[in-house]
Formats: sequence, structure tokens, C-alpha cells
Amino acid sequence: MGSSPETEHPVKALGYAARDPSGVLSTINFSRRETGDEDVRFKVLYCGVCHSDLHSIKNDWLNAKYPMIPGHEIVGVVTEVGSKVKKVKVGDKVGVGCMVGSCRSCDQCDADQEQYCSKMVQTYNSHADVTYGGYSDHMVCNEHFIISWPEDLPLDGGAPLLCAGITVYSPMRYYGLDKPGMHVGVVGLGGLGHVGVMFLKAFGVKVTVISTNPNKKEEAVSKLGADSFLVSRDQTQMQAAVGTMDGIIDTVSADHPLTPLISLLKPNGKLVLVGAPTKPHELPAFPLLAGRKLVGGSLIGGIKETQEMIDFAAKHKITAAIELIPIDYINTAMERLQKSDVRYRFVIDIANTLKST
Repeated sequence: MGSSPETEHPVKALGYAARDPSGVLSTINFSRRETGDEDVRFKVLYCGVCHSDLHSIKNDWLNAKYPMIPGHEIVGVVTEVGSKVKKVKVGDKVGVGCMVGSCRSCDQCDADQEQYCSKMVQTYNSHADVTYGGYSDHMVCNEHFIISWPEDLPLDGGAPLLCAGITVYSPMRYYGLDKPGMHVGVVGLGGLGHVGVMFLKAFGVKVTVISTNPNKKEEAVSKLGADSFLVSRDQTQMQAAVGTMDGIIDTVSADHPLTPLISLLKPNGKLVLVGAPTKPHELPAFPLLAGRKLVGGSLIGGIKETQEMIDFAAKHKITAAIELIPIDYINTAMERLQKSDVRYRFVIDIANTLKST
């Protein structure tokens, strides 16, 4: 006779879940597995709200598995460790990003490529194993997927770095856009873009923010330290910047043309997509052929690289600009997120506001 769900997952937990494509979130009682020999259990203190959470709960990507407890920008404090855990101890501050798999096959893989492994288990909405995310009171996962938290990095402002931060940091490193003196554009000044500007400046890179909204210039230049600002709908500005950039990180998830961005690149320049529009991009060949330009993409990042990114953020005092919210505000926050009405990430105060009803 097989094991029952109660036997496999006996530890009671509380969270907020969506039950259908309406995306409405409400409290749910569920359970998590016991702490295994290589597992770390931690109390969730804060959880960032990612735009992918909104896509997921509304089934925009047609892969939703309900009930769904979102959240993959999770920070907390360790409450229990398995007998073989060496990475952290009870009382340590930790983080978890987009991966919490129990599969250790990535030990035989390139550590920086494990986010593309076919055996990867997502933090929530995984179809390989049922998983529930950080809109919950506690988490448990294999120690390999735990990020050790620097003492001087704020937990609330640091939480979004576990997705937004690594999403922009990884392609900067992989595509070589992290060299001092380079000129790199950042398309979009939202949850990803504003963090991207800060990382590039910390690398010593010249940064130009590219946006459809001219009202974001003051924040981009004066507050975030961008060197210049381009309004992408202003043909005069765009024409003046043709052929000036070594690379561009495109963070926009809405439908937008790529050809004007490709024209901004120098020969051998790289346009890297990290935003995920629901409609396919048009990609004419000739702008790429002229100048041997490259269009690439990047997802998140491996565990080793995520730890590197968090340590780098602590060293350079990089945190996301956040609006801290109680868990019962989450449905309003999702409505505002749909309208891009947040500067620049919502973070849920899980520990102080998630209460049993």
C-alpha cells in the first residue's frame, strides 16, 4: 500500500492560494513534508511579489496547477535542519528563489546552468512534484537550494533580488556586459529594470535607461544613477543614439518592437531579453546581419550565481525599491501590479500579517 498524503506531508502550514484563473487569493490550510536529512525548514519573514506570480495565478502561460500558492522571492529564519545539513544552522537568515528542487542531479551539471535542467523543480506550480511557494508561513527545501543571507543586507528590500536581481545579474555576467567602461542600455524601469541599473553602475558600466515614459527620467538619473535616458518614442533621441551601445538588457514584458533597439547597438552588440511578452516578437534578419549583432535571452540563474549576486548586492548596498504590504492586501496589490502601479516591487510582510482565521 502506498503512502498517504498525510504521511508524506504531515507538517501543517498556512498560506494564500489561488483556486482558479480568476487569480483571487485567499487563505488555505495545507501541509509540507517533514524535514529530511538534507533539508532546511525556515519561517518565512518576507516574500516579494513578482509579475510572474500574476501571470501564473491567472494562467496566462496555460500551465497553472490549482490550488496555487505563489511566491519565489522568499527570505526567513531557519527553524530546523536535517542531520546532514552543513550549509546553515538554526537561527540563520536564508533566502530561496525560483528553485527548491529535491533533485541533486545538478551536482553533475554545470552549476550555472541548473536553471535549464529538465529535472528542475520550481518553487511553486511545479508539475514534476507538487510545490507551494512563499505566500505561506514556512518553507522546507533541500539545503543545496538555500541562499545564505549576508548580515548587512536588509531582508525586505533584499527579497526581490532572489528573482528580479538574479534575472538581470546573470545575463550581465554571462554575456560579458559587466566590464567597466562599457555602455549598456536598460529597457524598462520597472521591477527588473531599476535593479539592473544599480547592478550595472556597481560594475562600473555606463548606463542608459530606455523607456516609453519621459516622466521616469528624474528617477532613472537622479535616484538610480543612470548616465542618460532615452524616450523610445522620440525618434530624434533614438536616432542620435544609433550605434552607441555595447549591449542592452530588455526587461519589458509588454509587446514592443525590437528593431529600434537593435539599431542602438554597436557592431557585435548584444540585445538580451529577460522580459517575457505573451505575444511573439518580430525579429527581422537584416538589422542583425548588419554589424553581426546578437539577440539572446536569459532566465534566472543557478544557485552558485544567485549566492554570488546576493553577496555582491550586500557589498554594494543594492536593494530593491519596495512597498511593504500585509498579506490581506495581496489582491489589491495584484490589481495594481497589472496596471504597473508600484515603484517598484511589492513585498509581503508574511511573519507579521499571515494569521490563521
